[in-house]
Amino acid sequence: MIPQPVLVTGGAGFIGSHLVEALLARGIPVRVLDNLEPQVHGPGTTSPQWLPAQVEFLHGSVNDPILVDRALSEVQAVVHLAAVVGVGQSMYEIRRYTEANVQGTAVLLDRMVNGGHKVSRLVVASSMSIYGEGRYACSGCGPIAPPLRPLAQLQARDWELHCPTCGAMTEWAVTDEGKPVMPTSVYAVTKRDQEELCLCVGRAYGIPTAALRLFNVYGPRQSLSNPYTGVAAIFSSRLLSGQPPLIFEDGQQSRDFIHVSDVAQAFCKALEKPCVTDVALNIGTGQATSIAQMATLVGKALGIAKPAEILGKFREGDIRHCIANNEQARHLLGFAPSVQLEKGIADLARWAGQVLPEDRVDEARAELEAKCLVR
Repeated sequence: MIPQPVLVTGGAGFIGSHLVEALLARGIPVRVLDNLEPQVHGPGTTSPQWLPAQVEFLHGSVNDPILVDRALSEVQAVVHLAAVVGVGQSMYEIRRYTEANVQGTAVLLDRMVNGGHKVSRLVVASSMSIYGEGRYACSGCGPIAPPLRPLAQLQARDWELHCPTCGAMTEWAVTDEGKPVMPTSVYAVTKRDQEELCLCVGRAYGIPTAALRLFNVYGPRQSLSNPYTGVAAIFSSRLLSGQPPLIFEDGQQSRDFIHVSDVAQAFCKALEKPCVTDVALNIGTGQATSIAQMATLVGKALGIAKPAEILGKFREGDIRHCIANNEQARHLLGFAPSVQLEKGIADLARWAGQVLPEDRVDEARAELEAKCLVR
């Protein structure tokens, strides 16, 4: 019997194309629905660059119910990756982000349950951005889940988190799935909505559903010309264009960087275990890397010695630290990241060295400053 295909929305993009390859390696046929977003794939692109020939490709939007019905025909499982990505940009392109991410998810779910389809597994890409700040520990008050740093604190260039109860300096702790979500950008709000819509509909209609809260994904094929993509790709673009990486605050803010191949494996494991349902899981490494350290690692891997420019400014909605507690994914999915950071950055650098990026970081910063989102 020929297995039914898995539908991957947004499957021609950075994460999607790696997932498609991983599924094909398992002998699973794949159908991709992707609108080839110009900011990611380049203006005027009409065919996917990274998809193997045996993949059935549908060019269009998840906001098109007729096309979505066609994409869902005879599909056994859906991985929903389609989304517009960009924290800063989302703060002034509010309608575009909401229509693409929230309305697009609503159309997909509506056709799943009202179009006569028989989807038996749904996995949606959520995001660590929905947490806002991660978990922290205060020596006097214990574990805390603080709100954003007050404006007055940021204006004083006091970057680290203080305990909201006693005012003492805190230390970051790994963030578990039980930490209350506090999205601090339009993008983060839309990712929370994507997650909650999928879990809600899956629960109501008996469709086993899981949400994977992805931490900071990096690796080959991440658009180097998109100034709102991941920081490793942005730094690569700057360095390859002869420009220094630009870093907000003091560069000591930290993130959990996970290689795209590990993320693809996490989605495959989630598809293979429909018994893991009605749950959101962190997909990260549990290791903290400062933004300044990432700039150094990227420069070293590219062989370009150009120190980063520390701006000492802050962006609206930025957080200080958020690192994954991935124990739930390890326990429920058997997921364990395998790519060490320096090896992963070398992997990104090898690919980036073959690309001619268009450095649009100054343009993006000017847009944010014009909207008073950088101060």
